[in-house]
Amino acid sequence: MPPNPIFVGIGGAGIRVVWGIRGPFRKLSIDTSGYIFNRRILIEKIREVFGTLEKGSHLWLIFEDKEINIEIVEHIIDSTPSDVIRLAYILSPGKELVFEEKPPWALNFETVFYDSLWEYLSGKEKKPLWQAYNEAAISLGDMFTKLYGYLAGNMLVNVDYADFLEMVRGGNVGILRLLQRVDFEWHWGVWERGLINIMAGRGVPLRDVHEILRRFQEILKEKDIIWGVRTDDGFKGLEILALLVRKW
Repeated sequence: MPPNPIFVGIGGAGIRVVWGIRGPFRKLSIDTSGYIFNRRILIEKIREVFGTLEKGSHLWLIFEDKEINIEIVEHIIDSTPSDVIRLAYILSPGKELVFEEKPPWALNFETVFYDSLWEYLSGKEKKPLWQAYNEAAISLGDMFTKLYGYLAGNMLVNVDYADFLEMVRGGNVGILRLLQRVDFEWHWGVWERGLINIMAGRGVPLRDVHEILRRFQEILKEKDIIWGVRTDDGFKGLEILALLVRKW
């Protein structure tokens, strides 16, 4: 098992996500106001903290798609040992990065996962963006908690840490979602490989699980996907963990 992941929230939106992650993980917050008013001191602190990360650590940088956040990201990357697994999760409301040109800062990451907040904004144009961010932060905190809980407890069917690293390595763009419902009108078919894991709890008809799996398999039938289905009487409802990537 690798060292516990380090989650770093940069800026208000990233910090809210990190606050929602539960478990024995190292969690850090970087307020952008400190970068604006005390840049030299903050950069020195970044070098001190990130320059000694353990080999093989999973470093997650979580931030909104803003210039000041990306500047801080670049300072962190410059300070981080090359043998650390660097992963980004960027909030980009209304922007699907999979259709965008790869920015220079993304070259330093194994995978840049992104969230256009489509689950929270689609069909709800009158909803304030701050409310969508708050809803996303709760969901994403739960997602990161469960992802590593599943990996540590072998709860993902046919997936362990080695499989996870194989999926995320290689300069990718991707999505990582924990969903209670699936909008099959979204562009699922653009991805090349990854994991779809369905968890069904007490009271969920098996036919509902099979229907979700069938529709996913139709869309992703030519892709390199690890499929997983689990039932758990101690779990309520239905939950889909989707980790999908493609070269960027």
